[in-house]
Amino acid sequence: MGDRSRSSRGGNDGGYREPRQMYTAICASCGNEAQVPFQPREDRPVYCSDCYQPRTASRGGNGGGDRRSSRW
Repeated sequence: MGDRSRSSRGGNDGGYREPRQMYTAICASCGNEAQVPFQPREDRPVYCSDCYQPRTASRGGNGGGDRRSSRW
């Protein structure tokens, strides 16, 4: 196969990324302004980092593992 550079393998450029586009949203819990890396939708709540942390901790679960196992 020969000698290929990292750039020819696609996607791996040594860790450099363009700055991510951030969007402003209002936190559904406290009403403060929050910056999020996705475009908020009106039908989904958005939480600031202060309100999001307690919500994820209280959900329990399997620590972010394979969610499929809990469905069956």
